[in-house]
Amino acid sequence: MNPGRLLLLLLWLHGSLVFADDGALTVGSKTFTESHVLAELVVQRLEMGGYPVERKIGLGGTMVVWEALRSGAVDVYPEYSGTLAQAILQRPDASLAEVEAALATEKLQLLATLGFNNTYVIVVDGALARERDLSKISDLRQHPDLRVGLSLEFLNRADGWPALRAHYQLPQSVSGLEHALAYSAIGNDQLDVTDAYSTDGDLEQFDLQALDDDLQFFPRYDAILLGREDLPIEVKQLLAGLEGSLTEQTVRSLNAAAGVDGVSPRSVVRDYLGRDDSGEQSVAQSVLHNTLVHLKLTGIALTLACVLAIPLALLLTQYARAAGVAVYLAGLLQTIPSLALLAMLVPLLGLGQVPAILALFLYSLLPILRNTLTGIASVDPLLREVAEGMGLSVAQRLRHVEIPLAMPMILAGVKTAAIISIGTATLAAFVGAGGLGEPIVTGLNLNDHGLILQGALPAAGLAIVTEFLFECLERAVVPRHLAVAG
Repeated sequence: MNPGRLLLLLLWLHGSLVFADDGALTVGSKTFTESHVLAELVVQRLEMGGYPVERKIGLGGTMVVWEALRSGAVDVYPEYSGTLAQAILQRPDASLAEVEAALATEKLQLLATLGFNNTYVIVVDGALARERDLSKISDLRQHPDLRVGLSLEFLNRADGWPALRAHYQLPQSVSGLEHALAYSAIGNDQLDVTDAYSTDGDLEQFDLQALDDDLQFFPRYDAILLGREDLPIEVKQLLAGLEGSLTEQTVRSLNAAAGVDGVSPRSVVRDYLGRDDSGEQSVAQSVLHNTLVHLKLTGIALTLACVLAIPLALLLTQYARAAGVAVYLAGLLQTIPSLALLAMLVPLLGLGQVPAILALFLYSLLPILRNTLTGIASVDPLLREVAEGMGLSVAQRLRHVEIPLAMPMILAGVKTAAIISIGTATLAAFVGAGGLGEPIVTGLNLNDHGLILQGALPAAGLAIVTEFLFECLERAVVPRHLAVAG
């Protein structure tokens, strides 16, 4: 078989994994433990009502999940009244009727109020609080040396640190970090102060002292369910059954089981609802599913990149200046951080696999384009002269002489792009695309090292297997004296 055709066949097979859309309802969540637990409660409530459900858990911060709901990428997600009024609608004094009216303009609806208030609290290391007699937020004014690390969302939102600092006239400088890492940082004596939620199950485990909001800065953050207005009435009625069903103590216990004891949110909610585990995926099934999704993302992106970059490079071999511009532009794409590129694509394409595939496609262009151009340029000029002397056209020379000789370099470029895509695709979980990044992100948020390994080890294995398969392909289609180290 022609080497080029064999390469394209391999890429087509690699990228042809597809999963049918079953019309399932989609439930989203933010990245912290309680949001995972509440989203899982919604999922299992819907499953008990006989509805197929797709999970998009741990999508990101408030505005990411809100935009997912507005765009239709998510049908339901748990939110908080204070966050909705202040950070999203930017109407902190709005009445409930005004909030519902504002939601209606977005074709959204408040489906249920779950029954508990999970307000923000500022916490300090317990031993330090006792040593310095810290009991309320205003006490922090007298201790400018305290090391303050805040979750990235709280650091930037309107009802977060900027307003809190002004309200209490606090002198500390702060750093930002993921919420899931803050408690460990305090436990390791790397931080003194952070933001937390009043229903966190970790507060006692890490001996954290919640400071009184003595100047009453924080509003109520009643847990609510937001959903799309066009949801079936039966679904709305089913979720309305969750109205007032949770207390702060119940939620704190659920959070502790998930965040401290290391039980998965799915199992925590299953036990809370008294369900059996007959429908829950095993670890092997979960790893297999995530691996197949990961292959789908990387395969489609790699195939599209080859279909564009290889012919484009062959065309540009006759135009050196245009080839330099193309390589330069592809290189510019590589300088955009992966998360930033995904964030820029979400407003245009929504959440899910499409923006993830497009990002991987763009990152795959440079190694394929550059290696193809380099491979063609490295062909011995004497061989070109011989081909011309035989009367071969430019197209015939490419097909019969230059491409076969350049095939080792072309394969090396495709292999590099494939391995880069496998690693980068783990970030696709941040836009709800699934794959092996999903257990990694979830594990980071829940401080579950087992979950992290469920994503990290298969991803590393895929990269190793991909390297091996391309070496086999090179041995099969490239004469040994032409082979290059990849």
